[in-house]
Amino acid sequence: MARRCEICGKEPRAGNKVSHSNRKTKRKWEPNIQNITIEYNGIIRKMKICTKCLKKGKVKRPLKIKEEIIS
Repeated sequence: MARRCEICGKEPRAGNKVSHSNRKTKRKWEPNIQNITIEYNGIIRKMKICTKCLKKGKVKRPLKIKEEIIS
């Protein structure tokens, strides 16, 4: 699975690590992706969400996860 937010589409970015002597080597910046249970479009499911979407309130976490799964 790709490290990509299923809400906003944020994914890893590539660039250069620059040393003090200005040498450049390739590196990657990974988004902070969390695999959490959320309620999205009325359906409770696990999705890969970046922490920025969680903070902005773009997704809603269900209140009673265990109770709904059991019954």
